[in-house]
Amino acid sequence: MRRARTVLAGVAGMSLIIAAAPSVAADSPATAMVTDTVVDGVSARLFPMLGAMTRSAAWTHALDSDRDVKALRQARAARIAACGATPACLVEAMLWTDQERATLEQALDRLAHGGRLPAPAPSADLGLAAAIDRELAGLNVILRVYGLGSPGRYAAIDGPIFANGTLFFADSVKVAIDTARAASDAPPETLAAGMRLALALLDANDATAAMRFEPLDQRENAGARAAAAHIDWSAYRYALLIVPGVGPEDSATMLSPRGKLHLLLAAQRYREGLAPFILVSGSAVHPRGTRFIEAVEMRQALIARYGIPADRIILEPYARHTTTNLRNATRRMVALGIPIDRPALIVTDAEQSAYIESPVFADRNRAELGYLPGTIGRRLSVYDLEFRPSRLSLRQDPRDPLDP
Repeated sequence: MRRARTVLAGVAGMSLIIAAAPSVAADSPATAMVTDTVVDGVSARLFPMLGAMTRSAAWTHALDSDRDVKALRQARAARIAACGATPACLVEAMLWTDQERATLEQALDRLAHGGRLPAPAPSADLGLAAAIDRELAGLNVILRVYGLGSPGRYAAIDGPIFANGTLFFADSVKVAIDTARAASDAPPETLAAGMRLALALLDANDATAAMRFEPLDQRENAGARAAAAHIDWSAYRYALLIVPGVGPEDSATMLSPRGKLHLLLAAQRYREGLAPFILVSGSAVHPRGTRFIEAVEMRQALIARYGIPADRIILEPYARHTTTNLRNATRRMVALGIPIDRPALIVTDAEQSAYIESPVFADRNRAELGYLPGTIGRRLSVYDLEFRPSRLSLRQDPRDPLDP
């Protein structure tokens, strides 16, 4: 690896988070610092706590002074340097082992309880060490899936553009490593370098959907946010209608037959006055590579076909699964000032509605999210289920990097 000898020789003085850039020859051109709005936006979504710590001089100094962290740093630097210029070895070596994560978590606990360091922004119900560990787990997922070609959680719809084992895949990994180096002078054993490589791998595979619509609530949902500030919630039975997307299985179809049924049902419930808003939820999911975003197509159809006012439709264009349809609906409610202590109504086809009510779906939420995004309430019809959101849904999860 480039600068491998420098890494080994100077490792004792390097920060785990951010180290000073190595000195350059007098005739070497200076590297200008540039802002990449796409990469920076994805980083903010996936690694908010790690990002806050890498920018904190106080945390950098504190970790530099920790004996266990110094030993961790030395071991990582030696492991990475031993790979030379072999891309797959470099990606593997930059993974954070269970022991390294435990060591860092213990150090964070010690430092955080000292009371002398600024507290990073909270991550829902997670403490500092647990939040950092979850972000490291997400970083490892990205390195394994996009850098090593391991199957991801949703291999049928996610993953690298090129198949593992092909020359195109190998070259994309090499270029991502070069891109990460060009973008950051952080030594390769650091958190900053690991994050930068993960972001470069996502960018190389056009897997940056996590911030495609940002700032969502200042643009597409601005009208709904303004309207929500003046709603008399007591006048409505439900805070909003949640309409999950059901993508077609061909790339030429904008809305599936089930998706169209969902919209008809939602328009009827809205005209009945059950709720002041309709939330449409779904990303570009089925089939893989489709250019149609379910929530966008549903929103347009509600306006054009049913005359629903645009400021009464909430766009949620990130969810890729039924689990995250409900989780992300809760996030939009909180962001837009819609009370989550009032029930919402899930409006969908009979089969999906039965699935949402089933123990199988509850088990899937526990396995994939680690919690239930809310409580399923009464059934009004084969199409309608009450739902009470949980604040646990605010917990970010970079292990699903396209929709954390």
